[in-house]
Amino acid sequence: MSDIAVTISVLSLVAVLGLWIGHWKIRGVGLGIGGVLFGGIIISHFAAQYGLRLDEHTLHFVQEFGLILFVYTIGIQVGPGFFASLRESGLKLNALGALIVCLGALLVIIIHQVTDIPLDAILGIYSGAVTNTPSLGAGQQILNELGMHDITETMGMSYAMAYPFGICGILLTMWLIRLFFKINIDKEAENFDRETGKDKETIQKANIRITNVNFSGLNLRDIPGFEKHGIVCTRLKREQDIFVPQADTQLQIGDILHFLGDPKTLREMELILGESIEVEASAMRGNLRTERVVVTNEKILGKKIRTLAFHQQYGVMISRLNRAGVELIPTASTTLQFGDVLHIIGGVDVMDKVIEMFGNAQSKLNQVQMLPVFIGIGLGVLLGSIPFSIPGIPVPLKLGLAGGPLVVALILARIGTIGKLYWFMPPSANLALREIGIVLFLSVVGFKSGGNFIHTLVNGNGLEWMFYGIFITFVPLLIVGVIARIYGNLNYLSICGLIAGSMTDPPALAFANSLKENCGASALAYATVYPLVMFLRIVSPQLLAILLWSAV
Repeated sequence: MSDIAVTISVLSLVAVLGLWIGHWKIRGVGLGIGGVLFGGIIISHFAAQYGLRLDEHTLHFVQEFGLILFVYTIGIQVGPGFFASLRESGLKLNALGALIVCLGALLVIIIHQVTDIPLDAILGIYSGAVTNTPSLGAGQQILNELGMHDITETMGMSYAMAYPFGICGILLTMWLIRLFFKINIDKEAENFDRETGKDKETIQKANIRITNVNFSGLNLRDIPGFEKHGIVCTRLKREQDIFVPQADTQLQIGDILHFLGDPKTLREMELILGESIEVEASAMRGNLRTERVVVTNEKILGKKIRTLAFHQQYGVMISRLNRAGVELIPTASTTLQFGDVLHIIGGVDVMDKVIEMFGNAQSKLNQVQMLPVFIGIGLGVLLGSIPFSIPGIPVPLKLGLAGGPLVVALILARIGTIGKLYWFMPPSANLALREIGIVLFLSVVGFKSGGNFIHTLVNGNGLEWMFYGIFITFVPLLIVGVIARIYGNLNYLSICGLIAGSMTDPPALAFANSLKENCGASALAYATVYPLVMFLRIVSPQLLAILLWSAV
């Protein structure tokens, strides 16, 4: 067999063993994808015993390409939610998540300054302690740019030393916070339901009857605050007539308006117009039809809702828009992207024409446009290769193969479409490419780290590295968890989701969800902080490397 064939075969064996190890669970908690790292360490240990060496060029390519693939698909996944998660409703959770990252980075600086631990080792410990593999790849990239070489083994070993407690430490923190504050899980779930509404939706409904005589004869658009983002009127009931109103529809006393929006704005509408009343859903249906359609027609991608004029032409209204799992109230300036799910309402006789306009071709959601994928990867690699100078740093720096593809993916996912190119990727395809990328990366890192792993653990600095990892994992989570409960007054289940999301750790989320099934508090907090924290986890080791390198 050729050297390349042997290398690929061994890496395949590493992946098989590692994924098998990752499926082992103790009380529902396992290593997950991190098992691949330990599979590589085990195979490497026996390979070293028998003098088996793999092709270095192939290993280098597989490692770097796996990192690029993983980071790019992460960016595409979190891109739409990255900016949406920064809106007002998520500021508190994101601030606490960012605080966890900052405290961990601060501990890295302190440990590096007061001990003689090398820079590559402390960055590996940091990545393992926060169970974030992209952080490891980003740290390796920036150290290479700074001129440090032969760091893969040290970083991989230190990462492996800190990783197991990184997982256990998350669960231990959840347990200690619950014990310290004497949490009653059922009561916390009830409080969450009461605060957010039984349906757990940020968008709520209200039927408001106009009793304010000042609005008689005025147009719908003249209602103060009506055209601001966050509310839409989907139906108007006037005696026995029910229709979709337009901006220039004249209002009359006794009209019943059906609004969708956030609770605060709906309350404002009630105070301005008249009174909120209970109306049976069937009584507001009339000759109207509601549909859920998916935007797949390439002719309307990238266009604003106002330019399509379907509301004026057909009398059809978009009541809400779901983009990458985030539900929004659309405005006239909202730009449509491939894969947007629209809830529309209009007359029975025109609805089929409108659905055809949007496309609604479900089969297209399962197809992957490969051209945009490689355009995005190519642009990301190019961006990562552009050097830039920072005062005090002796060499020009680059975003590298971790930062470049991530930034480009975030931007492209936010843009959504350019002409006939769209960066939407079916969740199953994104997950498959992401898993392949991280398995390739971890297989190589584990194999390169395994030769001296046992020696380092028993006779070297392994136990010391493990202790530092425990410190970096545990202290920020516990501090922020207490702050979130005492000063942030956060629900305990939301705190668990925050902790899991701040470590971008799906097994921890599964554990948090199991505390109270069908509640949704933990999952909501996890999804809110995940995009921003993932970005910070990738950027932070690069900033730490620059800071600590310049301090030498």
